[in-house]
Formats: sequence, C-alpha cells, structure tokens
Amino acid sequence: MSFFHKFKNLKIHYTDQGSGKAIVLLHGFLEDLSMWNIIVPELSKKNRVICIDLLGHGKTGSIGYVHKMEDMAEAVNSVLKHLKLRKYILIGHSMGGYVALAFAKRHTESIKGLCLLNSTYEADDNERKQLRIRANKMVQTNYENMVRMSFANLFSEESKLKQTEAYNTALQIALKTPLQGYMAANEGMMQRVDYSTFFAKATFKKMVLLGQKDTILNSENILKYTKLHSIETHVFSEGHMSHIENSKAFITKTMRFVEKT
Repeated sequence: MSFFHKFKNLKIHYTDQGSGKAIVLLHGFLEDLSMWNIIVPELSKKNRVICIDLLGHGKTGSIGYVHKMEDMAEAVNSVLKHLKLRKYILIGHSMGGYVALAFAKRHTESIKGLCLLNSTYEADDNERKQLRIRANKMVQTNYENMVRMSFANLFSEESKLKQTEAYNTALQIALKTPLQGYMAANEGMMQRVDYSTFFAKATFKKMVLLGQKDTILNSENILKYTKLHSIETHVFSEGHMSHIENSKAFITKTMRFVEKT
C-alpha cells in the first residue's frame, strides 16, 4: 500500500506491506522506492516492509538545495514515528546507506540490524567532493547528459549488456529525479561525516554487501575494515547496482540477514 506522511512543508511518500518484524528499505541517489520491488514480495511474506522515497526523490519533494543525510534521516524517523514502530532493521543502498548510518547514530536503541548495500561508512575524500561540486555545476545546464553519464558508471560493462531492460528502466527513474533533488542530495553527500568508528563499535547486527567491479567505492579498504571489525561481508561479481546485477545473490544474502537478526 502506498501512503503519504506530512513532514514539515511537504509529504513523504512511502509504502507499507506485510506484518511481523519491521524492515525499512532506503534507496540510493537517483533512485526511488521502486528499486526494492525485486525483494519486497519475498520480505513481506513474513515481515512488515516499509520503503520510503527520500527527500527530492520519487514522489517526495525537496526542502531546500542541501539535503544533509541527517535531514533525510529526520524525514525517515518522522514516518517511522507516525507508524508507531520502535525496533527495525535498516537496509540502505548507496546514499540510502549513508542515511541509514545517520539515522542509526541518532536512534541506536531502535536498530536491530543495519545492512549497507553498495555503500560505505566513510565520508567523501577530497577527490570525490570535487567531483560532486563539478557535477552540481554541470547538471544545471546539461541535466540529462549528466544523469546518463553518472548512471552509466554504476553498472559493470557486462551488466549493461546483459541487463539492458532493467538498466533502461532504472535510468528512466533516474531521469525523473528533479534538478533540485539531484543537487540537494549531492551537496548533502558531500557534507556527510565519517561513521567508521560508530559503525565498528555499534552492537546491532551488521552486514556489508559489495560489488567486485564497483567503481564508486573503495572495496579494498572496506574489506580490510570489515575483516578487522568482524563484520559480515559478501562480495558479488558485478558493479554498484547489486540488486539488479546480482539480484539472486542479493535476495539470498539479504533474506538470510533478516532471518538471523
């Protein structure tokens, strides 16, 4: 079921399906809650699954030209308080993982488990910040080409050939992201803080899912970190969009994580 919840001067779009253990799914940059359609039918058989359109994405509007991860986390919390949920598992893809970490830092007592899907606990380095600054300048005059270029980097070359239909479907959703939503999220990601220490020390159940050919993340550093801190980690064969590129393995690992949490 699809709903809207009033938050500040806008409405947050979300879906709420099933009953049982609460699972909150947070999509990534240039995505919307429909990215989870591949796994919601399975999860909702035994669990209550809440998917939320983050600020400036999908059917949720923007509150300015900077959406800090804490702002997005506040919007998510507003929905969960409205639903009277007290304990839940968070699963976040890419930017959704950053939001999940910001949320978990503020509401640690409510978190049963947190899964980072193609995401990281690290803040942007200087190189990544400069890329975001340039992107926000260029997107103002050449929006479609910038989105297409950004999106192409998310998939491995093999996946773009094998997953043509899914790739094009996800691209069309990306192209519907408003300019303000693009810029505000990019600025917010650039400003996000480092959660390395928090994530390592957190006592809730944790899992990290990575793509071997992901060019967005430093997978080598992440693997060293997760090994050092005994965090369950799985590496899939393709790129940054594991829910599409390695969908079966993604569903299997995620379902197992939920069952064990």
